[in-house]
Amino acid sequence: LRLRHRVIRTMRRFLDERDFIEVETPVLTRSTPEGARDYLVPSRTHPGSFYALPQSPQLFKQLLMVAGMERYYQIANCFRDEDLRADRQPEFTQLDLEMSFVDEEDIMSLMEAMVRAVFEAVGEGTLPEPFPRLTYAEVTRRFGSDRPDLRNPLELTELTDVMAEVDFRVFREPAVSGGRVAALRLPGGGGLTRKEIDDYTEFVGRYGAKGLAYIKVNDAAAGREGLQSPILKFLPEGVVATVLGRTGAESGDMIFFGADTRTVVNEALGALRERLGVDRGFTGEGWAPLWVTDFPMFEWDDETRRYEPLHHPFTAPYPQHVAKLESDPGGCLSRAYDMVINGAEVGGGSIRIHDPETQSRVFRALGIDAEEAQEKFGFLLDAFRYGAPP
Repeated sequence: LRLRHRVIRTMRRFLDERDFIEVETPVLTRSTPEGARDYLVPSRTHPGSFYALPQSPQLFKQLLMVAGMERYYQIANCFRDEDLRADRQPEFTQLDLEMSFVDEEDIMSLMEAMVRAVFEAVGEGTLPEPFPRLTYAEVTRRFGSDRPDLRNPLELTELTDVMAEVDFRVFREPAVSGGRVAALRLPGGGGLTRKEIDDYTEFVGRYGAKGLAYIKVNDAAAGREGLQSPILKFLPEGVVATVLGRTGAESGDMIFFGADTRTVVNEALGALRERLGVDRGFTGEGWAPLWVTDFPMFEWDDETRRYEPLHHPFTAPYPQHVAKLESDPGGCLSRAYDMVINGAEVGGGSIRIHDPETQSRVFRALGIDAEEAQEKFGFLLDAFRYGAPP
């Protein structure tokens, strides 16, 4: 509690010195789709009607910007009816802020400076300046996660292209159907026991993987003859050479494989990377901050058979992607950014949509027609028509 107090005190002082104004937004509000289920509170004066507890102050702070409040913040209580997580419970507290007439660089620079101030105030040392930046596409390709721990040097290796022609159906089918085949090299992992491999196989199964293929590299210089694996008989000589070359495998290493949909491969190998980093001592000490940028605007939901916002429906797309919001929603990138430290997402935000036409196009891409949009978000769309700052 003392640490929490010092953190909040430092953040308040930092923002107050930069002309931010703390504003408390309502807790009893209306339900709007923001990505999670709402907690509902029955109204005593209007039987059959309900208030919703806020998942975030998102809509209120956008209205504050329209009203001319250029720099706002609050230490906000948020409520999301979702399963417990290791780093969040259904009721949690977050620093929430909004600025007008800014771009991504302004916000990211400000947040970096504030986080550095917090770390120094609580005696955790100095963070690098500036934080490294990687795109969403790059972190998912290299680490299988959109919040990688950069203290861990292990990386995934792309093999989808070389597996499209192999006879091994487990690898070929994902490779030719829009899935992914990737490898994860574990230096010195050739000594893993059968039980340890089985434990890791069971572990990746929790993330949807149907198995965990592997190759033990007993003698890298001997080529195929120096390898040990039940899948070797399915892989041509050239493919084996490519796997060894791309992964940089050396004698005594282990190579694990993932082959499935991109989501399953990324989640399974990404989680395995994290666990191996800890189990095998690769994950170092200290602090490793990172900005992840250029998130997709939308993600496809197989259950609802429609696109859903990856963050929320008020995130601005890049200007060059506005024209294809409805024709190619899956190809649109957003002006969103997350701050990650040691594999944990500690903050995130985006440039907001500030004109009604773009907001309406995003709603249409999500299957929300004009009538539904007006019913749920009319107050926001009406405010935009009076002129909203970027």
